[in-house]
Amino acid sequence: MTTIIGIGIENRKEIAAKVQEILTEFGCDIKTRLGLNDYKETECSYKGLILLDVPNREQAVLLENKLKEISSVIIKEMEF
Repeated sequence: MTTIIGIGIENRKEIAAKVQEILTEFGCDIKTRLGLNDYKETECSYKGLILLDVPNREQAVLLENKLKEISSVIIKEMEF
């Protein structure tokens, strides 16, 4: 079984570094990472979406809990 974690970021410019720090901490537990942003030619996007494939359920829960401590982060999850 694998867990897909969707991370919605509402205030990307202010919290991206905090999110990246946590993702780096769990880097060995993340099988796949896909980052999507609301592309604009003239400026950096305010919102972002990151999809993670985390095969280890226990590590996925720990990762989610750390991310939930950051305001402006929305977590959604799917299991396969």
